Amino acid sequence: MMKPPYYLLLMTLLLDGGVSTPPTGTTTRDAGASAARADGGGPARAPIIAEGIEWPDDVRPLATLDGPAILAAHAALQRLLASFPKEYAKDCSYSAKAMEVVVGQHGGLYFVEINRRVEKCGWAAPGFNPSPHWFELYAVSPEGKVLARYPYHP
Repeated sequence: MMKPPYYLLLMTLLLDGGVSTPPTGTTTRDAGASAARADGGGPARAPIIAEGIEWPDDVRPLATLDGPAILAAHAALQRLLASFPKEYAKDCSYSAKAMEVVVGQHGGLYFVEINRRVEKCGWAAPGFNPSPHWFELYAVSPEGKVLARYPYHP
């Protein structure tokens, strides 16, 4: 049999409705909102707008990278963009918008592969890449210094 203090606590929680948790999909900062959600999942909060930007409740991450990996990706992308002829500067297919960056790590170095995805510029159907063998590969130090470019020419 339970001791009286635990029994009292249990009964108090049962009478009170149990332990309160925020509804699924909300955070603790949403708890004080006043309007009801359309899906009936609890109260919705007014959007937070600061400096003209509506801030989301949850951000869907594209990837999680450590700081040196981001430095490596940035350095490789800058090197690639600087290598294009100046007359291509306004062409979307030679801009950062058309580039897809993949970062890997091996032996204390970061290896950054950059693929050109012209469909991001509206040139082709999604999934179709007119230059499937076009890529750049760089070896980059954790400090963000590009050490070498893979000897490949498409």
